[in-house]
Amino acid sequence: MKSVCTLCPRRCGAIREEALPGGFCRSPLLPQVARCAPHFGEEPCIAGPHGTGAVFFTGCNLRCVFCQNAAISRGEGGRPVTVPQLRDMLLALRDQGVDSIDLVTGAHFIPAVAEALRGLDLGIPVVWNSSGYESAETLRMLEGLVQVYMPDYKYSSREAALRYSAAADYPQAAQAAIREMFRQVGPAVQDESGLLKSGVLIRHLILPGRLEDARDAIDFAADEFPAGSVLFSLMSQYTPMPGLEAFPELQRPITREENAALIHYMRVRGLAGFWQEGEAATGDMIPAWDLTGVCQN
Repeated sequence: MKSVCTLCPRRCGAIREEALPGGFCRSPLLPQVARCAPHFGEEPCIAGPHGTGAVFFTGCNLRCVFCQNAAISRGEGGRPVTVPQLRDMLLALRDQGVDSIDLVTGAHFIPAVAEALRGLDLGIPVVWNSSGYESAETLRMLEGLVQVYMPDYKYSSREAALRYSAAADYPQAAQAAIREMFRQVGPAVQDESGLLKSGVLIRHLILPGRLEDARDAIDFAADEFPAGSVLFSLMSQYTPMPGLEAFPELQRPITREENAALIHYMRVRGLAGFWQEGEAATGDMIPAWDLTGVCQN
């Protein structure tokens, strides 16, 4: 099976084959998974006390230069799985007692993921955890299948988006995608324990020196949606990774002063959600890409 790919905003038109990588995302048509296991590194409303069942897909249509998951986001590692195998993996996670299912960076596999979810009654929220660089039209394939959307809003600056992700149109694409996500699932609904049952949680990873992008992300969430209807997560965990010699401005963690200023701004704008304090910039949250929980072919 082959497909001319126009799934994401790049619309690169690459020929993607069932098991052979292709396109900017360097991915085959079949989902390729590096890890499928309970994960405790997400926000408390997603992870809950029992963790979220995280499926880490390989490849990415953005491939940010600073990606902490670069070992898999460049399309390397992982194992291809069929739709029935992916469905079995999701059921196995559910049976381990996780509080949600966390589908991580799967935009380039949406048709197969949607097929796996269709008719599947997991009884726990399905979370779409993404870069935000997605086509609203493609996201409609997930309507009624995903209960929680957790997109990044990485940049408001076309210059930064081009420099770090080769995607000058990222701000406009991400805003359109997030609006579509909200249209599908509506205002955030949490249960009595704080778990997010449905809704949108917008994430922003603070980059060194790019406080304006962070303020713009906060403003977008506060201005675009009714008060209290979306959650926001401000992350100061940026960790400089190897290979950033051409980007000297990215070769340091976030300062306490930068983080404190943005936490204050988020509070001033009245956004509900989460932020990180203290020394969040470590590599401790990067999982082992060892094929844990991935079905054998």
